[in-house]
Amino acid sequence: MTSREFTVSNEYTYDRRTPVRWILAHIWRYPTLPTLALLGYVGVSALFSVAAILTGVAFDVVAEPGGTVPALLNIALAVLAVRGGQGLLSLVSAYAAEILAQRVERDAREELYISLLGKSQTFHNQQQVGDVMARVTNDVQQLNFMLNPGASLIAEALMGVIVPLVAMAFIRVDLLLIPVLFLLAFGIALRGYNRALNPVAGALRMQFGTMNAGLAESISGIEVVKAYAQELKEKRRFVGHAQRYRDLYLQEGRIQARYLPLLLYGIALGLAFGHVLMLYLNGTISIGDIVAYMGLWGLLSFPTFISLFSFSLIQLGIAGAERILSLIKTETELDENAGGMARKMTGELCFEDVTFGYDGTPILKQIDFHAKPGETIAIVGQTGAGKTTMTRLVNRTYDVSSGRVLIDDIDVREWSLDSLRSQISTIEQDIFLFSRTIAENIAFGASSTATREQIEQAAHEAQAHEFIMQFPDGYDTVVGERGVTLSGGQRQRIAIARAFLTDPSILVLDDSTSAIDSATEDQIQRAMRRILKDRTTLLITHRISQIRWADRILVLRQGELVAHGTHDELMKTSDAYRRIFARYKRNQDVSHTDGNLPVST
Repeated sequence: MTSREFTVSNEYTYDRRTPVRWILAHIWRYPTLPTLALLGYVGVSALFSVAAILTGVAFDVVAEPGGTVPALLNIALAVLAVRGGQGLLSLVSAYAAEILAQRVERDAREELYISLLGKSQTFHNQQQVGDVMARVTNDVQQLNFMLNPGASLIAEALMGVIVPLVAMAFIRVDLLLIPVLFLLAFGIALRGYNRALNPVAGALRMQFGTMNAGLAESISGIEVVKAYAQELKEKRRFVGHAQRYRDLYLQEGRIQARYLPLLLYGIALGLAFGHVLMLYLNGTISIGDIVAYMGLWGLLSFPTFISLFSFSLIQLGIAGAERILSLIKTETELDENAGGMARKMTGELCFEDVTFGYDGTPILKQIDFHAKPGETIAIVGQTGAGKTTMTRLVNRTYDVSSGRVLIDDIDVREWSLDSLRSQISTIEQDIFLFSRTIAENIAFGASSTATREQIEQAAHEAQAHEFIMQFPDGYDTVVGERGVTLSGGQRQRIAIARAFLTDPSILVLDDSTSAIDSATEDQIQRAMRRILKDRTTLLITHRISQIRWADRILVLRQGELVAHGTHDELMKTSDAYRRIFARYKRNQDVSHTDGNLPVST
């Protein structure tokens, strides 16, 4: 699949070459709806024109000496029928347009969301969350507004121009002179209006994303803002973004205030009325024809007026589509390899001459090691040595720059990404919990058939059951966003329970017990030793007790693997390990002396 195409359920392909093509591809996924709406607009305009002509006929009947009441009654009934049909067609076309707009918004949001899920971690690291949210919510919603009322009003207005012109030609062909001249002038003025509006609409969408990104960043970092008393500075920063957004809206308003078609319509209307009066004075046209003609001119006022509003929505929708496509089309090095290897892992892990870097800067250099199924491998090193980055190459959070990472003698890039990640669990120090129930957070990542008994068993093994049952709603307690209503130790135990429930073949523990007190940690370690049996484990920790019971230890320094072996072997052979071990021991001794061990509640 190329960046130009996107397939939903292998049924429909969206053209991504330009924003307009992409929008049209979404529209024509449902060909019946736009066709039904367009036919409805044609019918409405035709019935409007018929009503204007019938009104002119009624004036002629009244003006004739022999005009009769029955004739007028028949015309009135005909006008009533026409208006009834017009109302029915308006309802049908409005319904079709609304359904189409809602479906396009839904499909575009689904396409963007699926695209974001498929992007690599490198891509997401470069994005501002607030700006992405603005595109997923506001920009996608702008597509809805662009189609209805924007595009639907333009289509209705277009039919409201063509059909009355045809009706005028039936009265007298020469009556088309002024309307045609007006439409030419209208087209020129409208082109200039759109040219002036287009860059402002794009700037509006961009500034909204910038403002939203700044707001999201301030809220997510509210603890830091308050801790450093930076509320006033952040307020000024947000107000600055909001003022630039307001200024762009004012600029858009000034462009709309100079909208010429309304002035041109007024001038053309006066000229048209003068034209038919001259024809009437010459005896070549009746009063009924004048009434019908001016009634048809009244129909042209709607397209003239509504274009002021509808073309703004069109420009904003196209600008939003361009921002959405810029995210979707951004190339990512991550290949999901949906047709790749998908089977149960044994957990054998091998790094072969692995090098990895960000933007050309190497983080890991020529890493080689082999882990047998069921082994626990501890990774130690100074901050910035590349420990966490190394573990993220296993589940393809990142892909290697050179070399290979093998699981069961198969390159991780040859595994189906879904199969690969479903059999690897990661527990990090910074635990992310969703604003859902505790049970749902524990079951996240497990199969949809996980029972409450299985969830509770995992919580028992992670030493989480006791504190969970202290909440009034127990496992049905809804935690705050990112789990802020829980302590660090509680979050980590829920994350450990989540990993237990997924039953992974490979488990990555990245300083996962840093916020747990010693007593609880001992309980968890006993549970871990049971659960880690027959599982390959990569362990990043500063806790000496955990390092010592690892089968092997890898020592990283500035991205290079400088030593590996058991604790006893490394204490004898590696100066780097002895220094790291001494520092870890000294830090823990100080922590015990000062009573500063983190305590979970």
